[in-house]
Amino acid sequence: MKKKYSQCRSAAMIAGFVVLFALAAASALAAEKGMVEMITDVAKEKGMIGAASFDPQGKLMLPKDYRRWVFVGAPVTPNDMNGGKAAFPEFHHVYIDPGSFKLYQETGKFRDGTVIVKELATVGGKKGASGNGYFPGEFNGLAVAVKSSSRFADEPGNWGYFNFGGEGGKLKESARAQETAACSPCHQKNAAQDLVFTQYYPVLRAARAK
Repeated sequence: MKKKYSQCRSAAMIAGFVVLFALAAASALAAEKGMVEMITDVAKEKGMIGAASFDPQGKLMLPKDYRRWVFVGAPVTPNDMNGGKAAFPEFHHVYIDPGSFKLYQETGKFRDGTVIVKELATVGGKKGASGNGYFPGEFNGLAVAVKSSSRFADEPGNWGYFNFGGEGGKLKESARAQETAACSPCHQKNAAQDLVFTQYYPVLRAARAK
């Protein structure tokens, strides 16, 4: 009888621990959900979409710390290879926010909220320590593309394009979305995927291959 009572007591204790564990887990999930909702609310108040932040007037704020993001490539179309009249003769150092890059690796798609930064640098010369070639000079501009179905519902692919170039090479702190005709037609005509020139970025090609 004593042994049976001991077994019942042990079973009750185990059941009690299971209940406590379940309650603790539920509490943790609720707290996590509450934290996520709080972060989401704060993000909405600050006009954030993914890694992008907008002011009350709808201007995109200059992205911060983008050089810590995922670097995907640096195409260059120099003047001397384009009859002296290249549309964009600078180096384009291209970055994508880490969260969007991770999902691109997993799904092969650019999520709503993707931010792509294109930092421009002049072509500084044709000679270097390793021989003749093209080398970046000074930074002279910055452009950003943001994918948002809520802000750019009427734009092709839901992409908005921004130019932060200012006077004397100084970047502006905020920028309005450019007219559709400014950037989108070229992307629609030439980009390999979702208005993004993935064909020119080996990092993105490698990510899709995994």
